[in-house]
Order: sequence, then C-alpha cells, then structure tokens
Amino acid sequence: MLPLEINAIVDSLNTTQNNSWKFYLRILLLFLLLLVALAAYYYHLQKAVRFEVVQFKSNLVGELLPYGVVLPPGYRLITSGRLNYPVLYLLHGWNGDHNSWAKQTALIQYAAEYQMIIITPEGGNGWYTDSATVPSDQYEAYFLRELIPDVDSRFRTIADRRGRSVAGVSMGGYGALKLGFKHPEKFSFAASISGALDATARTDDASIMQSFGEPESPVRKSNDLPRLAREFPADREALLPYLYLDCGTEDLWLESNRDFSRVLIERRIVHEYRQLPGNHAWTYWDRQVREVMRIAAERMVAAE
Repeated sequence: MLPLEINAIVDSLNTTQNNSWKFYLRILLLFLLLLVALAAYYYHLQKAVRFEVVQFKSNLVGELLPYGVVLPPGYRLITSGRLNYPVLYLLHGWNGDHNSWAKQTALIQYAAEYQMIIITPEGGNGWYTDSATVPSDQYEAYFLRELIPDVDSRFRTIADRRGRSVAGVSMGGYGALKLGFKHPEKFSFAASISGALDATARTDDASIMQSFGEPESPVRKSNDLPRLAREFPADREALLPYLYLDCGTEDLWLESNRDFSRVLIERRIVHEYRQLPGNHAWTYWDRQVREVMRIAAERMVAAE
C-alpha cells in the first residue's frame, strides 16, 4: 500500500473518531440539560403550596369524614425531609364542609407565607360536640381521638401543643374556643372569627337541638363556652392556649362576642378581642383568616 493511501486511511479514521466523540459529547450535554430542567421543574412543583384531601373513615362517627390538607412551600422537597411542621386546624362554620376554606377564601395563597400545615376538617353541622341526641355524632371525640392522631401519623408534624393551634369561623369559632378551654393541653393557640359563642343558650336551630339537646341538658352545660370560662380553675389558667376572637360590627353575633370577652376580662384571662367593620360573610372571614394565620405562626414553635 502506498504511503499516500495509508495517510488517507488514517485521516479518515481520525475524522470518524472525532465525529463520534463530538456526537457523544452532544448527547451528554443534552442529558445534563434535561437533568437540570427536570430538577428545576421538580423544585418548582415542590416549592409551591399543595392542597390535597384525605378520605378518612371515622369509626366513632361511622362515616367518611374527608379533611383538607394545605402543605407549606417545600414540604416535599428532599432537602426538607427532616423538618416537622406546626399545624393549624381550621374549622368550618354551619352548613360548610372541609372544602369551604379552600373554595371561599384565598387560604392557599396566604399559606405560601408560612411554614405550617393547615388542616380543614369535616364537622358537619355537629357543633364540634358529642351529640346529646345522636350517639354516633361524636364530633369532639372524633377531632381529638381520630383526626389529630391521623394527621400526626400521616404528616411530619410537631405532635404536641407547642406546634398545634385550632381556629374557626362561626360554628367553628365556637368549636375552636371550646376545644381550647376543654383541652388546653392540646393547643398553644385558639381563635374564633365571628364565633357563634352563645350556641348552647339557643334553641332556634335544629342542629343546635340535635347537638346539645333540650335546655338544661348535661351536654349543654358541659359545652357552655361562657360557663367553661367562668369556671375554669384559676390554678390552671397558665395552661390555657393564647385566646383570640374577633367579630364584625354588623354581625348578628357581635353582642355574644362582646359578652364573652367581658367574661374573660372579669376572670383576667389573657386574650385578644377585636371589633372590625364587617358582617357574617366570607368577605370578612377571608380578610381575618390571614390575620389568624399570622398570630398562629407567632404563637406556635417554628418548623424543626
């Protein structure tokens, strides 16, 4: 073979090798770019607030009681895998359900500001009380004995009062403050927005009669919120969660909220009470839930 022919063959082999190397380099670069894009997409997805619904079957109530879960930004990021989060339980009002807060307010948008989990339970029209007339309507027992343990087992929570708050609107406001007084060891913060705080004194609603029974019934007495405040043992007051309540100045429940604040003042129980322009409507509650979230975040420990 002539030298020129040998040189031509060598040059051809070198060109082929160079082309192959460049081809594989392009593939590697494309693969790396794809990994970067996937990582950025993953980060974008997991950094966002997430809302999901847990289909929970209550053995106490004997029904499916779904609850909503608002997970904070970054909850499912690999880098957050060791963090445990404080939890705010947000109770709906009469004729609402576990989706009411997510549908009627900007709750999910507001949640982006905080590193806490928000739970929106299903409470029916049961006034967060173990019914005097329907044995299976054990909405207080369900909340304490089934819901909280289920949340603590499914999600990375701070599973003690330092990292647990309860708040609600209307019927849920009554429920939140009542739970705070009856079970102060469970919560560091309890809040009411437009709370129907005189529920046990009323007989004008079928759900109230079903939940509390006839006037003077034992269930009414044991769930009478003003009575719970008046008779709360003085030597246990330091154990109470921080109490917050507000009500619109055009709200039908304004007087019952004023009266309850007066009871707390008489007992010298630390609390915060606000009267603000507004009525018993979602426009007011949407504004105030953001404030309740802010105070809850201050009163609970940070994610750890």
